[in-house]
Amino acid sequence: MNYKETLFFVAKCLTINHEEHNEIIIKNLLKSNAVDWDAVVKLSTAHYVFPALYCNLKRASFLSYLPEELVEYMKYITDLNRDRNKEIIEQAKELNELLLQNKITPIFLKGTGNLLEGLYEDIGERMVGDIDFIVSNREYKNTTDILIKNNFSPKHDSVYNNLKIGKHFPRMSHENKIAAVEVHFRIVKNPYNYYLNYKNLKKNLIETDDNILMLSYKNQLLHNIYNIQINDSAYYKKTILLRNSYDLFLLSKKTDTLETILTNKKYFNILNSFLVTCYYLFNQVSSIHFKNDNKAKKHIKNTIELLDSQKKRKLNTIKWNFYLKKMKIISGVYTKIRFAFINKNVRIHLFNKIFRG
Repeated sequence: MNYKETLFFVAKCLTINHEEHNEIIIKNLLKSNAVDWDAVVKLSTAHYVFPALYCNLKRASFLSYLPEELVEYMKYITDLNRDRNKEIIEQAKELNELLLQNKITPIFLKGTGNLLEGLYEDIGERMVGDIDFIVSNREYKNTTDILIKNNFSPKHDSVYNNLKIGKHFPRMSHENKIAAVEVHFRIVKNPYNYYLNYKNLKKNLIETDDNILMLSYKNQLLHNIYNIQINDSAYYKKTILLRNSYDLFLLSKKTDTLETILTNKKYFNILNSFLVTCYYLFNQVSSIHFKNDNKAKKHIKNTIELLDSQKKRKLNTIKWNFYLKKMKIISGVYTKIRFAFINKNVRIHLFNKIFRG
């Protein structure tokens, strides 16, 4: 199995409990003993869906077709991930309670938000890095101050920490907590946060019985797409990450995908291109609706061409990484100069950096 074949195999496996046609295809492949399990493990691990792959194969009663040692390993990793996610959920609840006591209302995002909201049938499916949440501009500095007072430490001390550069405060960790925390003041970088700013996000939320807030299904779907397409530059690089795609697939069962992105007309092509990619990736699943226009057709054609050639994928990634890094440096210098006009500490910091080395 080459990279493309392995990618599409794993993608289909993630849908077998929802899509009958994919269940039949995967069952026949498993019976044929034609699966390169080393390639599957390598790819699903790189795409952060190894536990999700195991959970879906188990629910479909397909584990008997897998090598016994592989099943034991998959179970072991998934059990570890489930235990970690239980701790992350408890940590998120503690954070929520701490902030509510200080009259701050966090809205939990991404993987942690999905776990709290119950998007997955098994919490062991999702691999989660940090605990992400967003607060209002008014609450932002107070939030980071409270966390620091409660023994959370920023990744690095910087004069820029409270100046709202990027999307969030530097990652904060606690020596007795399992997950680092990222306090967001925006969830999509400028200028793409036009629709998903805090004011709009707060209009539609999901709330649990213990007063924990998450984004609405529509905004979860939009955030998921913006995060991979813009924050991770997948729209330009034509890259695919199965973890985001799997979240999109599950969210497509909760809300109409095309109807949702039509509310973001300014960036419709960026959003629609991800939908068409996921549609083909998961083998034309019925719940992912998109506009099949010429731009969508061109995007999926170019994406598939890159999947067919490892050399082209690498060259394309190198090209875009170079360009985007250059633009990030230029933007960073501009931002620091802009802040130097309004903040004395930044002026001193820049002076020392330029003239004292």
